[in-house]
Amino acid sequence: MERSIQPPFHEILTFEVTMTSPKIAFVGAGSTVFAKNLLGDILSFPELAGADIRLFDIDQQRLDVTEQVAVRVARAVGAAPSVITTTDRQRALDGADFVINMIQVGGYRPATVTDFEVPKKYGLRQTIADTLGIGGIMRALRTVPVLLDMSRDMERLCPDTLHLNYVNPMAMNIWALSRQTPIKTVGLCHSVQHTAGELAADLGIPVGEIDFLCAGINHMAFYLKFEHRGEDLYPRLLELAQSGQVPAWNRVRYEMLRRLGSFVTESSEHFSEYVPYFIKAGRTDLIERFNVPLDEYPRRCESNLGGWEELRRTLADPAAPLEVQRSVEYGSLIIHSQVTGTPRVVYGNVMNSPSALQGGGSGKLIANLPDECCVEVPCLVDRQGVQPTRIGTLPPQLAALMQTNINVQALSVEALVTGKREHIYHAAMLDPHTAAELDLDQIWGLVDDLLAQHGDWIPGQLRALQAAD
Repeated sequence: MERSIQPPFHEILTFEVTMTSPKIAFVGAGSTVFAKNLLGDILSFPELAGADIRLFDIDQQRLDVTEQVAVRVARAVGAAPSVITTTDRQRALDGADFVINMIQVGGYRPATVTDFEVPKKYGLRQTIADTLGIGGIMRALRTVPVLLDMSRDMERLCPDTLHLNYVNPMAMNIWALSRQTPIKTVGLCHSVQHTAGELAADLGIPVGEIDFLCAGINHMAFYLKFEHRGEDLYPRLLELAQSGQVPAWNRVRYEMLRRLGSFVTESSEHFSEYVPYFIKAGRTDLIERFNVPLDEYPRRCESNLGGWEELRRTLADPAAPLEVQRSVEYGSLIIHSQVTGTPRVVYGNVMNSPSALQGGGSGKLIANLPDECCVEVPCLVDRQGVQPTRIGTLPPQLAALMQTNINVQALSVEALVTGKREHIYHAAMLDPHTAAELDLDQIWGLVDDLLAQHGDWIPGQLRALQAAD
Protein backbone atom coordinates (compact mmCIF):
# COMPACT_ATOMS: atom_id res chain seq x y z
CA MET A 1 0.00 0.00 0.00
CA GLU A 2 1.26 3.46 -0.84
CA ARG A 3 0.10 7.02 -0.35
CA SER A 4 1.51 10.36 -1.40
CA ILE A 5 0.83 13.46 0.68
CA GLN A 6 0.76 16.93 -0.83
CA PRO A 7 0.71 19.29 2.14
CA PRO A 8 -2.08 21.87 1.80
CA PHE A 9 -0.02 24.44 3.67
CA HIS A 10 2.99 24.79 1.38
CA GLU A 11 1.75 27.87 -0.42
CA ILE A 12 2.26 30.11 2.62
CA LEU A 13 5.92 29.22 3.03
CA THR A 14 8.90 31.28 1.95
CA PHE A 15 12.57 30.43 2.27
CA GLU A 16 15.65 32.63 2.41
CA VAL A 17 17.83 29.89 0.92
CA THR A 18 17.45 27.57 -2.02
CA MET A 19 15.78 24.35 -0.90
CA THR A 20 17.17 21.03 -1.89
CA SER A 21 15.17 17.84 -1.99
CA PRO A 22 17.26 14.95 -0.70
CA LYS A 23 15.46 11.63 -0.83
CA ILE A 24 15.28 10.24 2.71
CA ALA A 25 13.86 6.79 3.44
CA PHE A 26 12.68 5.94 6.95
CA VAL A 27 12.80 2.15 7.40
CA GLY A 28 10.76 1.13 10.42
CA ALA A 29 8.80 4.38 10.37
CA GLY A 30 6.22 2.77 12.64
CA SER A 31 8.57 3.71 15.47
CA THR A 32 6.40 6.79 15.57
CA VAL A 33 7.85 8.76 18.46
CA PHE A 34 11.43 8.33 17.23
CA ALA A 35 10.35 9.12 13.67
CA LYS A 36 8.64 12.27 14.95
CA ASN A 37 11.87 13.47 16.54
CA LEU A 38 13.93 12.80 13.42
CA LEU A 39 11.34 14.39 11.13
CA GLY A 40 11.31 17.48 13.33
CA ASP A 41 15.10 17.66 13.27
CA ILE A 42 15.33 17.27 9.49
CA LEU A 43 12.48 19.54 8.46
CA SER A 44 13.56 22.30 10.86
CA PHE A 45 16.51 22.99 8.56
CA PRO A 46 15.31 25.37 5.80
CA GLU A 47 17.60 23.64 3.31
CA LEU A 48 15.87 20.31 4.04
CA ALA A 49 12.31 21.59 4.40
CA GLY A 50 11.43 20.40 0.91
CA ALA A 51 12.90 16.93 1.36
CA ASP A 52 11.46 13.87 -0.35
CA ILE A 53 10.44 11.74 2.65
CA ARG A 54 9.59 8.04 2.21
CA LEU A 55 8.03 6.37 5.25
CA PHE A 56 8.15 2.56 5.20
CA ASP A 57 6.87 0.02 7.69
CA ILE A 58 5.33 -3.45 7.61
CA ASP A 59 2.64 -2.41 10.13
CA GLN A 60 0.03 -0.37 8.29
CA GLN A 61 -1.66 0.88 11.47
CA ARG A 62 1.55 2.29 12.90
CA LEU A 63 2.48 3.68 9.49
CA ASP A 64 -0.84 5.53 9.33
CA VAL A 65 -0.06 7.22 12.65
CA THR A 66 3.42 8.23 11.50
CA GLU A 67 1.87 9.65 8.33
CA GLN A 68 -0.29 11.94 10.46
CA VAL A 69 2.75 12.87 12.52
CA ALA A 70 4.71 13.81 9.39
CA VAL A 71 1.98 16.20 8.26
CA ARG A 72 1.65 17.78 11.70
CA VAL A 73 5.43 18.11 12.18
CA ALA A 74 5.82 19.75 8.78
CA ARG A 75 3.06 22.20 9.61
CA ALA A 76 4.58 22.97 13.03
CA VAL A 77 8.01 23.84 11.61
CA GLY A 78 6.77 25.53 8.45
CA ALA A 79 8.11 22.94 6.01
CA ALA A 80 6.75 21.61 2.72
CA PRO A 81 8.16 18.14 2.21
CA SER A 82 6.96 15.54 -0.23
CA VAL A 83 5.88 12.56 1.88
CA ILE A 84 5.12 9.06 0.65
CA THR A 85 4.03 6.25 2.97
CA THR A 86 4.40 2.70 1.78
CA THR A 87 4.53 -0.92 2.91
CA ASP A 88 6.78 -1.67 -0.08
CA ARG A 89 10.38 -1.38 1.07
CA GLN A 90 11.78 -1.25 -2.45
CA ARG A 91 9.55 1.72 -3.26
CA ALA A 92 10.89 3.54 -0.23
CA LEU A 93 14.53 2.78 -1.07
CA ASP A 94 14.42 3.54 -4.79
CA GLY A 95 16.92 6.33 -5.44
CA ALA A 96 17.24 7.25 -1.74
CA ASP A 97 20.14 9.54 -0.84
CA PHE A 98 19.86 8.60 2.82
CA VAL A 99 18.31 5.57 4.52
CA ILE A 100 17.44 5.93 8.21
CA ASN A 101 17.00 2.52 9.79
CA MET A 102 15.09 2.03 13.06
CA ILE A 103 13.53 -1.42 12.86
CA GLN A 104 13.04 -3.92 15.68
CA VAL A 105 12.92 -7.42 14.23
CA GLY A 106 10.45 -9.56 16.13
CA GLY A 107 9.14 -6.59 18.09
CA TYR A 108 8.53 -6.47 21.82
CA ARG A 109 6.28 -9.48 21.60
CA PRO A 110 7.33 -12.19 21.01
CA ALA A 111 11.05 -11.57 20.53
CA THR A 112 12.07 -9.25 23.37
CA VAL A 113 9.85 -11.02 25.88
CA THR A 114 11.51 -14.31 24.90
CA ASP A 115 14.98 -12.79 25.36
CA PHE A 116 14.09 -12.00 28.97
CA GLU A 117 11.82 -14.83 30.07
CA VAL A 118 13.83 -17.84 28.85
CA PRO A 119 17.14 -16.75 30.50
CA LYS A 120 15.22 -16.09 33.73
CA LYS A 121 14.42 -19.80 33.93
CA TYR A 122 18.17 -20.41 34.14
CA GLY A 123 18.62 -17.75 36.82
CA LEU A 124 20.12 -15.24 34.37
CA ARG A 125 18.68 -11.75 34.87
CA GLN A 126 19.12 -8.82 32.49
CA THR A 127 18.35 -5.10 32.37
CA ILE A 128 18.17 -4.07 28.68
CA ALA A 129 19.44 -7.09 26.69
CA ASP A 130 19.78 -5.33 23.33
CA THR A 131 23.53 -4.84 22.97
CA LEU A 132 25.50 -7.66 24.55
CA GLY A 133 24.74 -10.70 26.66
CA ILE A 134 22.49 -13.51 25.57
CA GLY A 135 19.76 -11.00 24.67
CA GLY A 136 22.09 -8.99 22.47
CA ILE A 137 23.34 -12.13 20.72
CA MET A 138 19.80 -13.26 19.92
CA ARG A 139 18.83 -9.80 18.72
CA ALA A 140 21.79 -9.82 16.33
CA LEU A 141 20.86 -13.26 14.99
CA ARG A 142 17.37 -12.12 14.01
CA THR A 143 18.30 -8.56 12.97
CA VAL A 144 21.38 -8.88 10.77
CA PRO A 145 19.71 -11.10 8.13
CA VAL A 146 16.97 -8.48 7.69
CA LEU A 147 19.54 -5.68 7.45
CA LEU A 148 21.50 -7.67 4.90
CA ASP A 149 18.39 -8.31 2.81
CA MET A 150 17.65 -4.59 2.97
CA SER A 151 21.25 -3.86 1.94
CA ARG A 152 20.83 -6.06 -1.13
CA ASP A 153 17.88 -3.88 -2.11
CA MET A 154 20.02 -0.79 -1.57
CA GLU A 155 22.80 -2.21 -3.73
CA ARG A 156 20.30 -2.35 -6.62
CA LEU A 157 18.13 0.68 -5.92
CA CYS A 158 20.38 3.26 -4.23
CA PRO A 159 24.00 2.04 -4.29
CA ASP A 160 25.42 5.47 -3.39
CA THR A 161 23.15 6.00 -0.39
CA LEU A 162 24.36 6.56 3.16
CA HIS A 163 22.76 4.10 5.57
CA LEU A 164 22.19 5.70 8.99
CA ASN A 165 21.67 2.78 11.37
CA TYR A 166 19.98 3.35 14.73
CA VAL A 167 19.32 -0.36 15.34
CA ASN A 168 20.90 -2.41 18.15
CA PRO A 169 23.02 -4.39 18.72
CA MET A 170 24.89 -1.57 17.02
CA ALA A 171 28.43 -2.95 16.88
CA MET A 172 27.37 -6.44 15.75
CA ASN A 173 25.09 -5.00 13.07
CA ILE A 174 27.73 -2.67 11.62
CA TRP A 175 30.42 -5.34 11.79
CA ALA A 176 28.30 -8.01 10.09
CA LEU A 177 27.19 -5.63 7.33
CA SER A 178 30.76 -4.51 6.68
CA ARG A 179 31.69 -8.10 5.86
CA GLN A 180 28.82 -8.67 3.46
CA THR A 181 27.80 -5.47 1.66
CA PRO A 182 29.53 -2.42 0.12
CA ILE A 183 26.75 -0.06 1.23
CA LYS A 184 28.20 2.84 3.22
CA THR A 185 26.89 2.57 6.77
CA VAL A 186 27.40 4.61 9.92
CA GLY A 187 25.84 3.63 13.25
CA LEU A 188 24.27 6.38 15.31
CA CYS A 189 23.60 6.41 19.03
CA HIS A 190 22.83 9.15 21.54
CA SER A 191 24.80 7.88 24.53
CA VAL A 192 27.77 10.22 24.02
CA GLN A 193 25.73 13.42 23.94
CA HIS A 194 23.22 12.30 26.57
CA THR A 195 25.92 11.38 29.06
CA ALA A 196 27.78 14.64 28.46
CA GLY A 197 24.57 16.44 29.40
CA GLU A 198 24.07 14.29 32.49
CA LEU A 199 27.62 14.88 33.76
CA ALA A 200 27.36 18.60 33.06
CA ALA A 201 24.17 18.67 35.16
CA ASP A 202 25.89 16.79 37.99
CA LEU A 203 28.62 19.44 38.00
CA GLY A 204 26.28 22.40 37.52
CA ILE A 205 27.87 23.47 34.23
CA PRO A 206 25.96 24.21 30.98
CA VAL A 207 26.62 21.32 28.62
CA GLY A 208 27.33 23.76 25.78
CA GLU A 209 30.43 24.89 27.68
CA ILE A 210 31.86 21.38 27.98
CA ASP A 211 34.71 20.33 25.70
CA PHE A 212 35.07 16.56 25.42
CA LEU A 213 36.70 13.81 23.40
CA CYS A 214 35.27 10.32 23.49
CA ALA A 215 36.22 6.99 21.92
CA GLY A 216 35.77 3.24 22.26
CA ILE A 217 33.05 0.85 21.17
CA ASN A 218 29.33 1.52 21.15
CA HIS A 219 27.91 1.63 24.67
CA MET A 220 31.44 1.26 26.02
CA ALA A 221 33.16 4.41 24.86
CA PHE A 222 34.94 6.56 27.44
CA TYR A 223 35.56 10.28 27.75
CA LEU A 224 39.27 10.75 27.13
CA LYS A 225 38.89 14.47 27.78
CA PHE A 226 36.17 16.27 29.72
CA GLU A 227 36.94 19.95 30.26
CA HIS A 228 35.37 23.32 31.02
CA ARG A 229 37.22 26.37 29.74
CA GLY A 230 40.50 24.49 29.86
CA GLU A 231 39.90 22.97 33.30
CA ASP A 232 40.05 19.17 33.53
CA LEU A 233 36.74 18.15 35.11
CA TYR A 234 37.79 14.62 36.01
CA PRO A 235 39.05 15.61 39.51
CA ARG A 236 35.60 17.02 40.27
CA LEU A 237 33.86 13.91 38.92
CA LEU A 238 36.15 11.66 40.97
CA GLU A 239 35.48 13.76 44.07
CA LEU A 240 31.76 13.34 43.46
CA ALA A 241 32.20 9.59 43.03
CA GLN A 242 34.19 9.30 46.27
CA SER A 243 31.58 11.33 48.17
CA GLY A 244 28.83 8.80 47.44
CA GLN A 245 26.50 11.68 46.57
CA VAL A 246 25.90 10.58 43.01
CA PRO A 247 22.47 10.19 41.39
CA ALA A 248 20.95 6.90 42.55
CA TRP A 249 20.24 5.81 38.96
CA ASN A 250 23.91 6.30 38.01
CA ARG A 251 25.80 4.46 40.74
CA VAL A 252 27.22 1.78 38.43
CA ARG A 253 29.03 4.23 36.17
CA TYR A 254 30.40 6.31 39.01
CA GLU A 255 31.72 3.12 40.60
CA MET A 256 33.46 2.24 37.34
CA LEU A 257 34.92 5.77 37.25
CA ARG A 258 36.47 5.08 40.67
CA ARG A 259 37.95 1.80 39.44
CA LEU A 260 39.05 2.79 35.92
CA GLY A 261 39.66 6.53 36.12
CA SER A 262 37.41 7.31 33.14
CA PHE A 263 33.66 7.73 32.65
CA VAL A 264 31.75 5.48 30.25
CA THR A 265 29.11 6.77 27.88
CA GLU A 266 26.26 4.28 28.15
CA SER A 267 23.83 4.32 31.07
CA SER A 268 24.29 2.44 34.32
CA GLU A 269 21.43 0.06 33.55
CA HIS A 270 23.03 -0.88 30.24
CA PHE A 271 26.57 -1.10 31.56
CA SER A 272 25.66 -3.32 34.51
CA GLU A 273 25.11 -6.24 32.12
CA TYR A 274 28.28 -5.72 30.06
CA VAL A 275 30.51 -6.72 32.98
CA PRO A 276 30.42 -9.49 35.62
CA TYR A 277 30.43 -7.26 38.69
CA PHE A 278 26.92 -5.99 39.42
CA ILE A 279 24.30 -8.67 38.67
CA LYS A 280 24.95 -11.96 40.47
CA ALA A 281 22.61 -14.74 41.52
CA GLY A 282 21.63 -14.39 45.16
CA ARG A 283 23.42 -11.06 45.55
CA THR A 284 20.46 -8.78 46.22
CA ASP A 285 22.90 -6.60 48.17
CA LEU A 286 24.62 -5.65 44.91
CA ILE A 287 21.32 -4.95 43.17
CA GLU A 288 20.29 -2.65 46.02
CA ARG A 289 23.69 -1.03 46.53
CA PHE A 290 24.06 -0.09 42.87
CA ASN A 291 20.35 0.36 42.19
CA VAL A 292 20.37 -2.01 39.20
CA PRO A 293 16.94 -2.04 37.46
CA LEU A 294 16.41 -5.67 36.44
CA ASP A 295 13.92 -6.22 33.60
CA GLU A 296 14.10 -2.53 32.74
CA TYR A 297 13.65 -2.86 28.99
CA PRO A 298 10.28 -4.67 29.14
CA ARG A 299 9.01 -1.89 31.40
CA ARG A 300 10.16 0.70 28.88
CA CYS A 301 8.52 -1.19 26.04
CA GLU A 302 5.20 -1.21 27.89
CA SER A 303 5.59 2.50 28.57
CA ASN A 304 6.42 3.18 24.91
CA LEU A 305 3.32 1.29 23.81
CA GLY A 306 1.29 3.51 26.11
CA GLY A 307 3.01 6.59 24.71
CA TRP A 308 2.19 5.52 21.17
CA GLU A 309 -1.49 5.12 22.05
CA GLU A 310 -1.50 8.54 23.69
CA LEU A 311 0.06 10.10 20.60
CA ARG A 312 -2.51 8.39 18.39
CA ARG A 313 -5.32 9.85 20.51
CA THR A 314 -3.70 13.29 20.37
CA LEU A 315 -3.56 13.16 16.59
CA ALA A 316 -7.26 12.35 16.44
CA ASP A 317 -7.92 15.95 17.53
CA PRO A 318 -6.93 18.29 14.66
CA ALA A 319 -6.77 21.22 17.08
CA ALA A 320 -4.45 19.53 19.56
CA PRO A 321 -0.94 21.04 19.44
CA LEU A 322 1.99 18.81 18.52
CA GLU A 323 5.15 20.07 20.16
CA VAL A 324 8.30 19.79 18.05
CA GLN A 325 11.70 20.34 19.64
CA ARG A 326 15.13 19.58 18.22
CA SER A 327 16.56 16.36 19.62
CA VAL A 328 20.20 15.47 20.26
CA GLU A 329 20.21 12.82 17.51
CA TYR A 330 22.95 13.13 14.90
CA GLY A 331 20.96 11.93 11.88
CA SER A 332 19.67 15.28 10.69
CA LEU A 333 23.07 16.93 11.24
CA ILE A 334 24.77 14.38 8.99
CA ILE A 335 22.18 14.85 6.26
CA HIS A 336 22.35 18.65 6.49
CA SER A 337 26.16 18.66 6.42
CA GLN A 338 26.33 16.40 3.38
CA VAL A 339 23.69 18.40 1.53
CA THR A 340 24.99 21.88 2.37
CA GLY A 341 28.69 21.29 3.02
CA THR A 342 28.39 22.69 6.56
CA PRO A 343 31.21 21.00 8.52
CA ARG A 344 30.28 19.30 11.78
CA VAL A 345 31.70 16.75 14.18
CA VAL A 346 29.42 13.92 15.26
CA TYR A 347 30.06 10.58 16.95
CA GLY A 348 29.61 7.59 14.68
CA ASN A 349 30.03 3.84 14.81
CA VAL A 350 32.29 2.67 11.99
CA MET A 351 34.80 -0.08 11.35
CA ASN A 352 38.16 0.39 13.03
CA SER A 353 39.67 0.27 9.56
CA PRO A 354 37.73 3.08 7.83
CA SER A 355 38.16 1.78 4.28
CA ALA A 356 34.68 0.23 4.25
CA LEU A 357 33.12 3.65 4.83
CA GLN A 358 35.51 5.84 2.87
CA GLY A 359 36.36 3.61 -0.06
CA GLY A 360 40.07 3.60 0.71
CA GLY A 361 42.71 4.45 3.24
CA SER A 362 44.57 2.37 5.78
CA GLY A 363 45.43 2.37 9.45
CA LYS A 364 43.30 1.77 12.50
CA LEU A 365 41.22 4.46 14.18
CA ILE A 366 41.96 3.01 17.64
CA ALA A 367 45.41 1.44 17.65
CA ASN A 368 44.97 -1.03 20.51
CA LEU A 369 41.63 -2.50 19.38
CA PRO A 370 41.30 -5.20 16.67
CA ASP A 371 41.42 -4.22 13.02
CA GLU A 372 37.97 -5.57 12.17
CA CYS A 373 35.93 -4.43 15.16
CA CYS A 374 33.37 -1.62 15.12
CA VAL A 375 34.40 1.50 17.05
CA GLU A 376 32.70 4.71 18.13
CA VAL A 377 34.77 7.81 17.37
CA PRO A 378 34.32 11.48 16.44
CA CYS A 379 33.69 11.97 12.72
CA LEU A 380 33.90 15.07 10.55
CA VAL A 381 30.91 15.39 8.21
CA ASP A 382 30.70 17.65 5.15
CA ARG A 383 30.00 17.21 1.44
CA GLN A 384 32.68 14.51 1.36
CA GLY A 385 30.66 12.35 3.72
CA VAL A 386 31.48 10.84 7.11
CA GLN A 387 35.20 11.00 7.87
CA PRO A 388 36.22 9.18 11.07
CA THR A 389 39.01 10.53 13.29
CA ARG A 390 42.05 8.48 14.24
CA ILE A 391 42.30 8.41 18.02
CA GLY A 392 45.52 6.51 18.64
CA THR A 393 45.97 4.33 21.71
CA LEU A 394 43.41 4.08 24.48
CA PRO A 395 44.40 3.64 28.13
CA PRO A 396 45.19 -0.09 28.42
CA GLN A 397 42.58 -0.87 31.07
CA LEU A 398 39.84 0.60 28.88
CA ALA A 399 40.93 -1.29 25.78
CA ALA A 400 41.12 -4.52 27.81
CA LEU A 401 37.58 -4.07 29.12
CA MET A 402 36.30 -3.34 25.61
CA GLN A 403 37.97 -6.50 24.35
CA THR A 404 35.74 -8.62 26.62
CA ASN A 405 32.74 -7.25 24.72
CA ILE A 406 34.43 -7.36 21.31
CA ASN A 407 35.01 -11.10 21.78
CA VAL A 408 31.25 -11.65 22.02
CA GLN A 409 30.59 -9.39 19.05
CA ALA A 410 33.21 -11.15 16.91
CA LEU A 411 31.83 -14.63 17.53
CA SER A 412 28.23 -13.54 16.98
CA VAL A 413 29.23 -11.99 13.66
CA GLU A 414 31.16 -15.13 12.76
CA ALA A 415 28.04 -17.22 13.36
CA LEU A 416 26.02 -14.92 11.13
CA VAL A 417 28.54 -14.76 8.30
CA THR A 418 29.49 -18.45 8.26
CA GLY A 419 26.19 -19.98 9.36
CA LYS A 420 28.01 -22.03 11.99
CA ARG A 421 25.79 -22.53 15.01
CA GLU A 422 28.70 -23.49 17.29
CA HIS A 423 29.87 -19.87 17.31
CA ILE A 424 26.63 -18.84 19.04
CA TYR A 425 27.59 -21.06 21.97
CA HIS A 426 31.11 -19.65 21.88
CA ALA A 427 29.79 -16.09 21.98
CA ALA A 428 27.58 -16.90 24.97
CA MET A 429 30.47 -18.67 26.74
CA LEU A 430 32.63 -15.56 26.48
CA ASP A 431 29.95 -13.07 27.46
CA PRO A 432 31.09 -11.55 30.79
CA HIS A 433 27.71 -11.55 32.50
CA THR A 434 26.48 -14.92 31.19
CA ALA A 435 29.76 -16.66 32.08
CA ALA A 436 29.66 -15.20 35.58
CA GLU A 437 26.22 -16.68 36.21
CA LEU A 438 25.94 -20.00 34.33
CA ASP A 439 28.04 -23.11 33.85
CA LEU A 440 28.78 -24.55 30.41
CA ASP A 441 25.87 -27.01 30.37
CA GLN A 442 23.48 -24.19 31.31
CA ILE A 443 24.89 -21.91 28.61
CA TRP A 444 24.49 -24.62 25.98
CA GLY A 445 20.96 -25.38 27.13
CA LEU A 446 19.99 -21.71 27.22
CA VAL A 447 21.21 -21.15 23.65
CA ASP A 448 19.28 -24.22 22.45
CA ASP A 449 16.09 -23.08 24.20
CA LEU A 450 16.31 -19.53 22.87
CA LEU A 451 16.92 -20.64 19.30
CA ALA A 452 13.98 -23.03 19.53
CA GLN A 453 11.71 -20.35 21.00
CA HIS A 454 12.66 -17.75 18.39
CA GLY A 455 11.97 -20.24 15.60
CA ASP A 456 11.70 -18.63 12.18
CA TRP A 457 13.09 -15.32 13.42
CA ILE A 458 16.51 -17.02 13.33
CA PRO A 459 18.13 -18.06 10.00
CA GLY A 460 17.52 -21.72 9.27
CA GLN A 461 21.17 -22.79 9.17
CA LEU A 462 21.65 -21.43 12.70
CA ARG A 463 18.55 -23.24 14.01
CA ALA A 464 19.82 -26.65 12.88
CA LEU A 465 20.83 -28.44 16.05
CA GLN A 466 24.45 -29.56 16.20
CA ALA A 467 25.97 -31.65 18.96
CA ALA A 468 28.63 -30.10 21.12
CA ASP A 469 32.12 -31.59 20.80
